[in-house]
Amino acid sequence: QVRLVESGGGLVQPGESLKLSCAASGFTAITTTMSWFRQATGKQREFVGATWKSGENAYSNTYANFAKGRFSFSRDKTRNTIYLQMNDLRPEDTAVYYCAGGGSASQRYFDASYWGQGTQVTVSS
Repeated sequence: QVRLVESGGGLVQPGESLKLSCAASGFTAITTTMSWFRQATGKQREFVGATWKSGENAYSNTYANFAKGRFSFSRDKTRNTIYLQMNDLRPEDTAVYYCAGGGSASQRYFDASYWGQGTQVTVSS
């Protein structure tokens, strides 16, 4: 059974960091295109970034403009988990963050086959 479980969200102050986890089961996350999205209250879901295996020991990433330079991906093969490190968080980063698996660049990864339930990130002083 395919499952994605996000964790690591919480309440932080502006400028602080969080590391979100996306634990996968039922498929191998590190060889699947994995992406993160977020949805703020009253707004549409938006793309945060995606990561995919591009070589034997290489990965490629793409990020939304707001995430460039602040967010980054990492992965743990043994845990079948993808991480999203978020630094210098801002109040406008407040949203529910979702991880997704299996999307395509042509569809901006919104066609992902698997979705998690989301984890809340709140940035407030």
